[in-house]
Amino acid sequence: MTIPAPAQASPATGRIVRPAPAAVLELLKPITWFPPMWAFACGIVSSGASIAQSWPLALLGIVLAGPLVCGMSQAVNDWFDRHVDAINEPQRPIPSGRLPGRTGLYVALGWTALSLLIGWLLGPWGFAATLLGVALAWAYSAPPLRLKRDGWTGGAACALSYETLPWITAAAVLSGGAPDPRVALVALLYGVGAHGIMTLNDFKAIEGDLRFGIRSLPARYGAARAAWIACIVMAVPQAVVVALLLGWGAPWTAAIIGTSLGLQLLCMAKLMRDPRALAPWYNATGVSLYVLGMMAVAAALRPAMGVAP
Repeated sequence: MTIPAPAQASPATGRIVRPAPAAVLELLKPITWFPPMWAFACGIVSSGASIAQSWPLALLGIVLAGPLVCGMSQAVNDWFDRHVDAINEPQRPIPSGRLPGRTGLYVALGWTALSLLIGWLLGPWGFAATLLGVALAWAYSAPPLRLKRDGWTGGAACALSYETLPWITAAAVLSGGAPDPRVALVALLYGVGAHGIMTLNDFKAIEGDLRFGIRSLPARYGAARAAWIACIVMAVPQAVVVALLLGWGAPWTAAIIGTSLGLQLLCMAKLMRDPRALAPWYNATGVSLYVLGMMAVAAALRPAMGVAP
């Protein structure tokens, strides 16, 4: 799903060098596509729409959320973070020279245009959400706003783009109108909780962030305090979801989310022993429980499940 990257002339030889497709794909970071694709899938489920009848829209939306908008945001971020990555991740395509010149910027611009085109095909709700997602992606990484310079605002923009926006968008596109307010509320709560996940992802970049004045929470507060903040931010919204489910007459789903939260708390206790070293481990355990809970709630919110309005 990569578009040809512009050729660049080698400064040493003057010969045209075409970046390898593998380097372009690496720039788009496929490993990051899962969260927004999963959130979009949660929106599809919670909309109550028939997948058999609406699968083309559903498939197009999942592609838009992951390979396109998320991939575009990664390209934008890598371009404007190329000086930071030269310290934190020198093997990345831009600082390593595998994407020479302005190739990374051209990929980001091309992927932005393609995302907007596909978003247009999803109708007014889909296009409006795509515009917002694209705007947040550029505001997060690019000057003058560069929201990522502050861990609170940057993490919020990223988390809401990864979780809340695709969930609400899918529910709106598949239902043909504004989503159920309960769906929007749950999507917002899981987006707030995802701020903690974003904080954990910042542990790997502390040195470069400190050097270039990026005030991520780990760089700002240190690893231990940032880990406490991340855990609280992840746990509290899920506790609120449990309370809402009980109020909406879905005790079994509330029990599932409560059990998941309890297991996450056990994982958090281990994380706190060495937050920086154990952040990748937590992403594979606690975060997995988090996202599975999202789908359980989405299924409970389907109109056919009879959750009380």
